[in-house]
Amino acid sequence: MKNIKIAVAQFEPKDGDKEYNFSIIEKLTQKAKEKGADAISFHELSITAYTFIKNLDRDQVFDLAEEIPGGRSCQKLIGISKKYDIPILAGLVELYKNKIFNTYLCVDSSGVIARFQKLHPFISTHFAAGNEYIVFDLKGWKCGILICYDNNVVENVRATSLLGADIIFAPHVTGCTPSSMPGRGYVKDDLWQNRSCDPVPLRLEFDGPKGRGWLMRWLPARAFDNGVYYVFTNPVGYDGDHLKNGNSMILDPYGEILAEIKSFDNEITIATLTPDKLKLSGGFRYKNARRPELYRDIIGKDHKSETIPIWLTEK
Repeated sequence: MKNIKIAVAQFEPKDGDKEYNFSIIEKLTQKAKEKGADAISFHELSITAYTFIKNLDRDQVFDLAEEIPGGRSCQKLIGISKKYDIPILAGLVELYKNKIFNTYLCVDSSGVIARFQKLHPFISTHFAAGNEYIVFDLKGWKCGILICYDNNVVENVRATSLLGADIIFAPHVTGCTPSSMPGRGYVKDDLWQNRSCDPVPLRLEFDGPKGRGWLMRWLPARAFDNGVYYVFTNPVGYDGDHLKNGNSMILDPYGEILAEIKSFDNEITIATLTPDKLKLSGGFRYKNARRPELYRDIIGKDHKSETIPIWLTEK
């Protein structure tokens, strides 16, 4: 297994405007290729945008949905990948067997490499939940995908890791929303509007407990505990009516940040992933030390899943 260079992107999407969002995806893909990346990852539902979907009725959500691989968006993504000769990971609303899913794709010039349906969707009651983990090959590396909330459930990460994933792609639309955790909440619009002339207050908010500070509570732990590389992507600026902090980053199996975007603009960053860290990491040893006979029946016990975040229950 050879070293691989992964690019993560962040950008401010436009609600439901696939053409605009694709224009940014293409520009950032070209930039990643020119800088030597072997693949590029975008955020959750990057082709359509995300948060605005909470206000759409069933017909409006279905209007956004497309089939895979025959749909226009999937084919366009493949076309961009072929044009720049680089695999692309991006999210869209999928129509599958008359249901819709929050889906994340990995494509290259030959077509769809991997397709993952979000396990814990909540932005709209019209989304169906996926029921399958995936592990796929990307340039000799075993990769998994977990979308946003899926990563908050530690069993999902461990299961994907145990299936063989060396890299977990974690596309998100997250941060800067209310929570029961102290310090969380929305970021004021005037800070975003004044970002060019007075960037420090906005950076302090984005890097504080509302944004990056929250990410640092758990992202390094997911990578460290499971001995995997973590590829986190997130929009910056407005997604729907929510400001998002970006901070797209790549973490190694030690839980250390290899690369992170510290910008308010549409941007990428690249990190080199090396295979040696996979077996040197603590997570590799801890997985080998497991004694599943102690907790098999405990972890597998029936349980009612509840996913709705606090900000979505606000009046």
